[in-house]
Formats: sequence, structure tokens, C-alpha cells
Amino acid sequence: MDVNAIFGPLWDILTTPYLMGLILLAIPIGMFFGAVPGLGGKLGIVLLIPFVFGMDPLAGAVFLLAMHAVVHTGGSIPSILFGVPGTGPDAATIVDGYPMAQRGEAGRALGASLGASGVGGVIGALFLAAMLPVLRPVVLAFSPAEFFLLALFGITFIAMLSGRSLIKGISVGLLGIMVSLVGLDPHTGAQRFTFDELFLWDGVSVVAAVLGIFAIPEMIALGVKGGTIAEVKGKAARYDFAQVIDGILDVFRHPWLTFRTSIFGAAIGAIPGLGGDAASWLCYGHAVQTCKNPETFGKGDVRGIIAPETANNSKEGGSLLPTLFFGVPGSSGMAILIGAFVMLGIQPGPQMALTGMNLVWSLIWALALANFLSVFVFLAMAPAFSLLVFVRGALLIPFVLVLAFLGAFLSEAAWENIVLLFVIGVLGYFLKKHGWPRPPFVIGLVLGSIAEDSIHKALAIWGPTFFLRPLSLLLIAAIIMTIGIYIYRLHTNKGGKDVHYDL
Repeated sequence: MDVNAIFGPLWDILTTPYLMGLILLAIPIGMFFGAVPGLGGKLGIVLLIPFVFGMDPLAGAVFLLAMHAVVHTGGSIPSILFGVPGTGPDAATIVDGYPMAQRGEAGRALGASLGASGVGGVIGALFLAAMLPVLRPVVLAFSPAEFFLLALFGITFIAMLSGRSLIKGISVGLLGIMVSLVGLDPHTGAQRFTFDELFLWDGVSVVAAVLGIFAIPEMIALGVKGGTIAEVKGKAARYDFAQVIDGILDVFRHPWLTFRTSIFGAAIGAIPGLGGDAASWLCYGHAVQTCKNPETFGKGDVRGIIAPETANNSKEGGSLLPTLFFGVPGSSGMAILIGAFVMLGIQPGPQMALTGMNLVWSLIWALALANFLSVFVFLAMAPAFSLLVFVRGALLIPFVLVLAFLGAFLSEAAWENIVLLFVIGVLGYFLKKHGWPRPPFVIGLVLGSIAEDSIHKALAIWGPTFFLRPLSLLLIAAIIMTIGIYIYRLHTNKGGKDVHYDL
């Protein structure tokens, strides 16, 4: 492979003050969205979309990816100090991080989280880079038949891991697919579910739908609850700089565990739909199973922080693989990034392997740089971030709502999107209130049009026999296996504790 093609984009980023400035600006913003429970990276992306609207495609993509890459680094702060997960995947960090804070080792726990996040993120980016030579011929071998089944595979996976009920997850995913069908039929030109409204001819705005399904429900829920974002009693745990450094060194005292869980997390991220929750909990379980003294886990073992935090950050590199080259989101956050990329004029899909490799390498290096630089930003800003859980909802709600309505309007310069935002926001609130998962809706919305277009092309080329192609059979087996694993896990956990991720 051409060395200049690989390292040229890195040199361009390092020697362009504008791009470096965007990365340095994105890091504290990403940490903010991670450190405030209930916000998270998905909300961060949708609220920043108005600010990147009209920006140079490379600059906008680098900014959003760098912000999203460090969200879980910030999410470990409230998880460790208060036992309140900043984001869903950071819930695994609480198991050992909060006990360490309770016994006065909050600084060491934060340091371990910081070091693990930085190393995991860099390894995740390198994993993505290492997979590119293998991935390109695989991408070019895919046809419309495989893309249709891959879309179904992604929807099934994200539904399975979005809550306790497979039926609920798939139902919400199918609702997203139905919404994706709104607009003009791409093959006949007939109107579908448009109610004779011109602005719906191009379909439902992904930006407005994402803002409605995530941002609005969180703000309604916060307004109904009242008070601060996290109801934490007492003062923030104190920690000193020496403890933080000791925690960072803990990551290098367990190098084999750090490396294993980083690769494991990146590999899980590369599977469409699995996402950060699966990566963090699977790697935590892997650490418990492979360490010599597992009885210390859950009582404040630093290895219980290293494993999920490396996975949280390394999975971003892995999830970029299907997102960029297949147009299939590796996670719910990547589903929103796809919408943002399209808005910037970047079209993810197989053509990236032919014409977009310079952009791909730029994003890989941006991901690695953001995770590396986040270590130094974290050291400077962690004390201030630790107080964010006490932000009053009355101050936050108006700010978020203004950004949400602005983002919905600017996405297509259509005031009707504000009405759409409100309608989907009410739907999202009731989904959240009654425990129905919301990420499958976004995945269904993004993948629905891909699935429809692909099945039309596949039927035109091969007819129904496209299901019998070797890769098609492999993907059908993967879909069946996914559902089978879920049913088996549900059966074996019937009498035990079932983990529920609030997404």
C-alpha cells in the first residue's frame, strides 16, 4: 500500500491549524456530553449538526467524529464519582469504579479510565487501519442481495441488544422502516404516506427524526422529573493528581488485558448493530473470566475499569468499518453520523473503497489523535466536569430545545420539520416512558431505504434466487443465529439478573 496515501492525510491534519483546532475544540465538547448523564454522544452529534451545516465535508466529518470518539471518556467521570452512568456503555464502569471512589481511590479510578480510554481509542483506530487491505476486496464483492440482508442483520442486532424484549426492539425497528418509506417511490414515482405534503416527497428528514426521538424525550423527562440531571447526595469525591497518574500507570501494569479488550471491543464494534453496550459488558465479563482472582471484581478492582473503558473507545474504530464501507451503521451513534455525513455531502457505501480512501484515512487519524489528545484535556478539565451532574434542568432544557428546533429547521430549511420534530418527540417520550428502546427506530429509518433499494435491484437481477447466493446464505444464518442467541440467553437468565440498558 502507498505510504503517502496512508500518512499524507495525517500530515495534512497536523499541518492544518483549522483541522487541529476543530479536533481540540471537539474533545471538551464530547467530554461534556459524556459527563452529563442523559446527554451522550448521539445527542451531541444531533445538537452540533446546525454548527457544521455548510462546512467543508472533511472538516465537518473530522469535528463530529472527534467529538463522538471521546464521549465515553467523559462518561466515566459521573460513573466513578457518583455511580451514575454518563452514557449507557459506561454503566459497566460503575461496578468497580464507584466502590473505588467510595474507599477514597477516585483519582486512581479516573486515571485508569483515562489511560484505558486513550489506549483503547488509538488501538481501535489502528485496528480499522489494519483491516482496510482485507476489507476492500470484501466490500467490492458485495451485491444488492447482500446489502438487503445486511440491512436486516443490522436491524435485528440493534433490536436484540436494546432491551429485554426482542418483540419491542423489532417492532420499533419496523416502525423506523415504515417511516423510511414516506416519500416518492424511487421506482414508480408514486406518493407514499405523504398526505399531499410537498416537503415529504423527499422523505422524512433523518436529522429531525433523530432530534425528535432522542433530544426531545430526554428534555421532557427532565422537565417532568424536575431538579438536577442526577439526584446525587453529598459532595463530589476528592482526588489528587498523583492518584490519577497512578491510575494511568495501572493500564500499563496490565498490558495484555488492555490489548485484548481493545481488540475485542474493536471487533465487536465492527459487527453492525452491536455497539458500545455489548462491547463494554462483554469485555468486562471477559476480564472476570480470564483473571486469576475474579472474586475481587465488583469490590473495586482496577481491572474492572480498564476492560470496559478500553472497549468503549476502541469500538468506535471498529464501528466505522461497516458505517463507511457498507453504509450500515455499526452502532446507533454511527447511524446518526451517517445522517450527518450525508448532509455534509459524504455518501458512505462501497464507492468509498474506490474514490474516498483519502477521506477514510483522514477520519482514522482524526480518531487516533482525538483519543490521544483527550488524555491531556481530561487531566486539565476532569475536576470541573465532575460537578456537571448538579446542573439544574431549568437551565439546560431551554438551551437544548433551541438547538434541537434550530437543527431540525436548518437540516432542510423547512419549517414543517419543526412540526415533524414535535410529533416524533412525543412518540419518543412515550417510548422512553414505557421502556421501549429507541435506537432501533433510527437504525430502521436509516437502513429502510437501503433495504428497499437493494431488494428491488436484487429481484431485478436474480429474482427470488438471490436468497440462495453463498454470501446471502451466510447472512441469513447470522440473522437466525442472532435471534437464537437472544432466546438462549433469555432462557438461561430466566432465574437470574437481567441487565437492562436504558437507550
